[in-house]
Amino acid sequence: MQSKKKFYTALVLFGLIGQVAWVVENMYLNVFIYQLFRASASDISLMVAASAVCATVTTVLIGALSDRIGKRKAILVGGYLLWGISILAFALITPTTLARLFPALGVTALSALGVTLVILLDCLMTFFGSSANDAAFNAWLTDATDEGGRGAVEGINAMMPLVAILVVFGGFMSFDLALETSWRVIFLIIGAAVLITAVIGIFCVEDTYKNTEEKESYFSEILYGFRPAVMKKNTALYAVLLCFAIFNISIQIFMPYLILYYTEALKMDNYVLIMAPAILLAALFTFFYGRVYDRIGFVKSSYISLALLLSGYALLFLFKQTALVFIGSLLMMCGYLAGMAVFGACIRDKTPHGMAGRFQGLRIIGQVLIPGVIGPAIGARVLKNAELVINNDGTTSFIPNENIFLAAAVAAAFALGLIVFIKKILKGIPLEKEIQTEKN
Repeated sequence: MQSKKKFYTALVLFGLIGQVAWVVENMYLNVFIYQLFRASASDISLMVAASAVCATVTTVLIGALSDRIGKRKAILVGGYLLWGISILAFALITPTTLARLFPALGVTALSALGVTLVILLDCLMTFFGSSANDAAFNAWLTDATDEGGRGAVEGINAMMPLVAILVVFGGFMSFDLALETSWRVIFLIIGAAVLITAVIGIFCVEDTYKNTEEKESYFSEILYGFRPAVMKKNTALYAVLLCFAIFNISIQIFMPYLILYYTEALKMDNYVLIMAPAILLAALFTFFYGRVYDRIGFVKSSYISLALLLSGYALLFLFKQTALVFIGSLLMMCGYLAGMAVFGACIRDKTPHGMAGRFQGLRIIGQVLIPGVIGPAIGARVLKNAELVINNDGTTSFIPNENIFLAAAVAAAFALGLIVFIKKILKGIPLEKEIQTEKN
């Protein structure tokens, strides 16, 4: 049995540093190729989609592998080491470096090459990151918790993305993101942090998973979660995963363009100072909200989180004044992270015992693949006729607008409607927390 001190050290350390790396990828790698290589909305959408596909395939394969060999720790620590190295490699991809290597190429061709190389390296980085975080870390976390306190633990885990955003925002304050040198330093710092985390993990992560079941073939384990009989047996899990996918589509419609919206559309050069309090408050809210799930169950707690999310979208769509943007962002972030905590805890509760690894692929399909392909594509479509500006080198850049929040709200409304259907499913399942809640 792993000690609580080591467990919470691993939870916070791997949860936070992993999310810091994901924040840089999901929110700032878009800014990186926008600022240095003049990427279009379609380029950003392609990068997010390619990364989502890579993350899903990796999690399905490595998640089943971790169930099969039972070595969560080895995959987690080894994956973080390779993840850190791949992040360091981004420091080598800059316009200056490419111009030296390919002096015959013009500005447009160099920009296209830069975008292509970043997308390819992003996929490689995603392979290592998903192996370590999405497959091994999440399976290990499921193994190390039980239904009694899973909501509280998930509340801590779910607040990590916002804490990571706070760390990244604060750390990026001193950098001019239009400069190559700034990005070199950023990638070196993030890469080193991931490497150090891997080393610490050698001492604080303990494997708690013991595979006592008769092993099927590896291919059978990979496809286990896609079998019709398994889906029928675990109807509630798959219904929640579907709703989770729609919820994350809503998030991915605007998230790849959020920082660009603040800086380019709203001209909020001091957006870090404005957003930091909102992020901190949302993180604290999420920490306590995880316990709400333990008390009132999935349905009611998800209603609250989606109501907060939709309220935030409404303010961000309707207003551009700093104070109202702050309130809208706060509500949006509270709803987003509370939703992640609620869905995450429910999915872990519904995951069959001893099969956490092979079901991580299904979770990542709902969290990354479907949202990562559909969400940014919707966002790019919404921004197809967005305002363009001409840069000093003659290239053009798009300016995101508030319509991304309207599109995101439509998707969130669909998720809200689906929860009504899920409520009916949950009523028919014995031992489900929501049953007792409905009776009260």
